[in-house]
Amino acid sequence: MNNVKEFNSIKNGIALKSILEITLYTFICMCIVFFLVDGIFNDTIAEIINDVDSYIYYRVVEQKPAIISIISLFIMLIVSFFVIRKTMNSLTIITSAINEIIKNPENKVELPTSLAIIENKLNNIRIDLIKSRDEAKEAENKKNDLIMYMAHDLKTPLTSVIGYLSLLNEEKQISKEMQEKYTKIALKKAQRVEELTNQFFEITRYNLHDMPISKNKIDLSFLLDQLLEESYPMLQEKALEYKVIKPEHVYFMGDGDKLARAFGNLIKNAINYSYENTQIEIIMEQEAEKINITFKNKGEEIPKYKLEKIFEKFYRADDSRTSANGGAGLGLAITKEIIELHNRQNSSKK
Repeated sequence: MNNVKEFNSIKNGIALKSILEITLYTFICMCIVFFLVDGIFNDTIAEIINDVDSYIYYRVVEQKPAIISIISLFIMLIVSFFVIRKTMNSLTIITSAINEIIKNPENKVELPTSLAIIENKLNNIRIDLIKSRDEAKEAENKKNDLIMYMAHDLKTPLTSVIGYLSLLNEEKQISKEMQEKYTKIALKKAQRVEELTNQFFEITRYNLHDMPISKNKIDLSFLLDQLLEESYPMLQEKALEYKVIKPEHVYFMGDGDKLARAFGNLIKNAINYSYENTQIEIIMEQEAEKINITFKNKGEEIPKYKLEKIFEKFYRADDSRTSANGGAGLGLAITKEIIELHNRQNSSKK
């Protein structure tokens, strides 16, 4: 938005400058012409016309205002041509510079002194383009690496599932105790396969920037209660408890499905990285139009340099791709996108 305003300001400045140049140069040219005609060469021109034809002389004198207007218009057209041509040359130079930025953003833009403001702006755009390109390339590399790792990781639980199911199928005299053991192991490995498959889908559909949201009046307090109830098996698995401090009702205009996904990611993240037999604390506070929700858990401390990156897509703070709860590194990134998406929509309506 700021770039558009700046370019509109520059565009209006160029147009205003062109108008002033046309007006100034036309006035100067007219002054010179009329000084020569009515001043220095007035008598000479009059005598020449009168010698050729006295009738023409008197007609010229009679139509002098019209002749002056035609001469003025002619002068203005000539001046306008040269000023517009100069402006078009500048636009051609700017267009060539933009094309060069697209082809070779590493090369610094250099324009004539008269276009210094445009030069600075284009160089800033060039730097932003390089940064965005590098970030996109890094994200793509991370994504490809992660897919490769996850494809490799799929083999391990899938091989176990096939192995234990084959044992159950082939060994007819297997005891009931062993059957239950193999079945439980196969089920656990199958659930891991499902989890990894879901992460594949999460990676491929990650793009929330332009995703529309459907806003309705929702009770965030009730939504949080529902999500915690759904997370009970995960809490029990690590012997975790949760403590919630919140008002009975907190109403908000938002997309319930997407906010449930965002809060669900935060709850899952808090559970995955909590020490066993500890407590997760969730605090919801409402201040005027602002709602603050804080998730606290007790787990391994994240170094400061990693803390700044935990909301980046495909980033894993624990550097553990093979852990049982290892995710694709998208949970917090998606949460951030959903919250920012709501903030952008709210800001655009104010």
